[in-house]
Amino acid sequence: MNSQFDVVVIGSGLAGLAVALSVAEARRVAVICKRGAADGATDRAQGGIAAVFAAEDHFDRHVADTLTAGAGLCDAAITRSIVEEAPTSIEWLVAQGVAFTRDDASYHLTLEGGHSCRRIVHADDATGHEMHRVLARRAHALPNITLLEDHVAIELITCTAGGGNGSRCIGLYVLDVARSRVVTMAAAQTVIATGGAAGLYRHTTNPAGATGDGIAMAWRAGCSVANLEFIQFHPTSLHHPGADPFLISEAVRGEGGVLRLPPEAGKAAGLRFMPFHDPRAELAPRDVVARAIDHEMRTRNIACVHLDITGQPAEVVKRHFPTIHARCLALGIDMTHAAIPVAPAAHFTCGGIVVGRAGRTEVEGLYAVGEVACTGLHGANRLASNSLLECVAIGRAAGKDIVRQPQFVAQLPPPWPDRRVSATFEPAATTRCWRSLRQAMWSDVGIVRTTEGLHRARTRILELRHEALALAAGSAITRELIELGNGLEVASLIVESALSRHESRGAHHNGDHPPAKAPGRSTVLVPEVLDGSFPYRHGSSPPPSLFDFQAPRTCP
Repeated sequence: MNSQFDVVVIGSGLAGLAVALSVAEARRVAVICKRGAADGATDRAQGGIAAVFAAEDHFDRHVADTLTAGAGLCDAAITRSIVEEAPTSIEWLVAQGVAFTRDDASYHLTLEGGHSCRRIVHADDATGHEMHRVLARRAHALPNITLLEDHVAIELITCTAGGGNGSRCIGLYVLDVARSRVVTMAAAQTVIATGGAAGLYRHTTNPAGATGDGIAMAWRAGCSVANLEFIQFHPTSLHHPGADPFLISEAVRGEGGVLRLPPEAGKAAGLRFMPFHDPRAELAPRDVVARAIDHEMRTRNIACVHLDITGQPAEVVKRHFPTIHARCLALGIDMTHAAIPVAPAAHFTCGGIVVGRAGRTEVEGLYAVGEVACTGLHGANRLASNSLLECVAIGRAAGKDIVRQPQFVAQLPPPWPDRRVSATFEPAATTRCWRSLRQAMWSDVGIVRTTEGLHRARTRILELRHEALALAAGSAITRELIELGNGLEVASLIVESALSRHESRGAHHNGDHPPAKAPGRSTVLVPEVLDGSFPYRHGSSPPPSLFDFQAPRTCP
């Protein structure tokens, strides 16, 4: 019912595994994942990892491309630090056993939107799968790493550090799904690597578990969050009736794929429309391309557009995109002879928990790495293939920082105070709440927003939180209910962040506000400032969390 580790990593994606492998020689590590170890976003990543290797490329160029895509909100120092770390990050992955696609003696480099030259190192079109396969195998082989699948983090446990005003994380409560019990885990350092929150949207490229859990837990523990209004929508998600969400890599456009209007567009069918929206056409940053597709779909009343790479030789397409080709072929689409129907889908959370260069949060003993964190690299819109780079660079930096900390054994926190583990559970009610939340986020907090729509979403989320509270009062603690509570909390944070930005910038486009014309400031929400009024500023009292927890204790 309880356990002690030196380090607990919440999440088994690339960032979490990078931390675990970096500390495993010196620390006992638990890696917990709420489903299977490969069920996160890393395994789905196709395109690759951005790094300077081409003769005509240089760090200044990669930094400039990142700052341009980030629309004036990137941290320039952090950006340069991570960009210059990229070749070393690639070397570390290769040392672990990752097999990148090569072109003779060097890496084969592809081109993606927003990049001014070829710099995407990849493993065919299944880069994330290759990385995760290798790193997970390495983690399984190390005796100091314990991998716990079907374990859901419920809440971080904090205490007052040294009798002062600061707080320290001393562990967490975890639901062991298979045994229907709550485990109390003590840890000297806890690392949040839970991924983003794009799963809050009706249409998403993310796995089902991308419900913002880490952001919600960190917020409740006292961490600030930043830039949550910048939810990036990937322009080209496969649009096919009955098919599961599937990303069509940006590299398809980088290798010559063009966007055209479908037959449903009437006389305009077959028109290549991106040059009318941006001089960079299909290779513009993702926010630009997603808005252009959304505009064409809305104004022409069509459900999708077509991505056409039939101009390239069939053998080239099959060689570069074997995974995408096979997936499309299984649905009756031969991308070497026919266009792929695509539409935008929620893809990446550009903001997150505020951290420093080594992933440290404001709470002592608590780190955040990967998509869940806001390092300052992505600004208002992430540059393609910088996410895997950030996972490795910040994950390894966090690991090194943890190993430098004085080692001590964390005292076991008190047992889980809630006794509803064995109660009944109504999955249908939870499903209804999720359906309503995702529709509200898609309709009113989507690619193009309005102030009226954001207020409408705020009201609906408040209603759903009250429904969820009533549901939780008599229900067992389940993975589904934990995700719902966290999802509603993060949806509120996204809406409040969006309402506080009175401009259109990057991935946040509000039709009531003009485009930004100068560098801006990040949107930072601080728990202490908003306590008691956030996010319900129209007179209602804020409902409590779905679960009631003990007050912070004084650390021993």
